Amino acid sequence: MRPKDQAEAARINAALTSFHNTKRPLPGIQDAARRAVFLEQLFESIHRVRYITRGVLERELDVRRANPASDLFDPIKGAAIRAKQGQHDEACWLVFLSVHFGRHRWHGWQYARDVYGALGNGSRWDWVRIRTEPEAFRRWLAANQGTLGQKGSGRIFGSHRKYQSIDAMKPNGTGSAFVSYVNWVHPPRTHAGLMENAVDQVGNDPRELFGLLYQNMDSVASFGRTAKFDYLTMLGKLGLAPHHAGKSLSGRGDRPTEGCQVIVVGRNNSNRSKHQSTRRLGGETRCSDWGRNAGTGRLAM
Repeated sequence: MRPKDQAEAARINAALTSFHNTKRPLPGIQDAARRAVFLEQLFESIHRVRYITRGVLERELDVRRANPASDLFDPIKGAAIRAKQGQHDEACWLVFLSVHFGRHRWHGWQYARDVYGALGNGSRWDWVRIRTEPEAFRRWLAANQGTLGQKGSGRIFGSHRKYQSIDAMKPNGTGSAFVSYVNWVHPPRTHAGLMENAVDQVGNDPRELFGLLYQNMDSVASFGRTAKFDYLTMLGKLGLAPHHAGKSLSGRGDRPTEGCQVIVVGRNNSNRSKHQSTRRLGGETRCSDWGRNAGTGRLAM
């Protein structure tokens, strides 16, 4: 743990202990080693949120961050730049690219950069082009996927997307992901129009908006739970959408469910533990409450 996090970690640790003693037992993190791992993971999440605020939104960014012809290209920072320029659709598209390709530990945003920049041929697969020519993109990708997938090129999907395919035609390949994303937005409707339509359906509650968009993104090929969550939360962090994660996404047989079971019940290998943890969370726990409320001593479950 970073030295500057020690004081905050102590406060969160005290809040967890108080919650365990006065409200509801948390047997899964009473072991010192498990507690330490939980706190490390919690701070990793806190740092990711703070990075967007302090490292992106509050800084004067080099405009080359939005240019795929530059080694400085970064789709997240590029999205912030385009948003400030009033290019909301392009900003949302860059966020999608950042999630689809992911950032590789050593090669950074190389994959997103090369596809967005059409392999440096002087054009771009920006939103203006992709929204009108999604099938043309698929044909371009089919013609260039050998180059894009060449070993040693530095084009590697990020760790959360390591099973993603660059294939143009496969149902869960990049071609299908791009085409289905365009269909999800449904031009000439804009991203703002997509969100306005969601408001018309569920109202202005940011959590209900997130839930509806999360559900509707099932139509985007290759975007499972993690990708949908990452995309929608990043839109919120960058101020590109009026929503934030609200209801817990547990109860679906995934890693968050298992983590919930371990914390609340102390094990994750029984249907009873799944039922108990889901019941105790009530299906309404905000995903961010652990981080936000733990630091102030307010842990609500």
